[in-house]
Amino acid sequence: MGLGSFKALGGAYAVARAVERGGRAQTFCCASAGNHGLSVAAGARAFGSQAVIFLSRTVPAAFEARIRDLGVRVVRFGENYEESMKEATARSKKEGWILISDSSWPGYLDIPAEVMEGYTVIAWECARSFRTEKDWPTHVFLQAGVGGLAAAITHHIRSAWEGRPRIVVVEPDRAPCLGASVRAGRPVLVEGAASNMGRLDCKEPSVLALEVLSEMADEFLTVTDQSASEAEAFMAKLGLPTTPSGAAGLAAAFHYPFEATARPMFLLTEGPLL
Repeated sequence: MGLGSFKALGGAYAVARAVERGGRAQTFCCASAGNHGLSVAAGARAFGSQAVIFLSRTVPAAFEARIRDLGVRVVRFGENYEESMKEATARSKKEGWILISDSSWPGYLDIPAEVMEGYTVIAWECARSFRTEKDWPTHVFLQAGVGGLAAAITHHIRSAWEGRPRIVVVEPDRAPCLGASVRAGRPVLVEGAASNMGRLDCKEPSVLALEVLSEMADEFLTVTDQSASEAEAFMAKLGLPTTPSGAAGLAAAFHYPFEATARPMFLLTEGPLL
């Protein structure tokens, strides 16, 4: 849909499923660091529905402009994603809006599961290519914020791929909520300064994603802002512009102790900010 991010597969798909259940005359809502909001807004526009997107004050103005251009309402609230998420949840309950979140918590699981289901298209397309080549990756690096993408890809790999790669989850070192939660054996709220990996800078995991990743992922690593920026610059030289968030998996792969026969895979999850 020209959105420039893997998020296009999730939010818009969940909107489509909600329209199947309740019709077009609904208002959809979410909080976002940018890309998820674009997806929900695009889905609402496609079906002629209304949407309200909550952005924290740290989300770049370019995202706000692109979301507004899709004809939906944007509300700035809070200093970070967690604060805007709480407000979006409260307002949705008060106004009767349908909350389309890419995170999950006890009592709110079905819609986030649909968002994650949309992401599995990536793993399905990868598997189709690997079957044709008869050459599967040995490692898969998956960057994570709340963990929805990483969990969706991981679950599909473990349930549908012939190959069994080592799955490495990559987080900003300023927001390692998944790794900390796996080590603690429960969801953990972490603290830290803002990261240049803005769409990954999430301090609390999705409980659905955590359940999948704690059972199926092999390793949890963190990367610094500087490493992510270096990976971004490397990809730009190859003619594949992205962002620090989009290149975070590659940043971890640069410093990973591979064997000589390794065939690693990583995802560029978003294009450059416009």
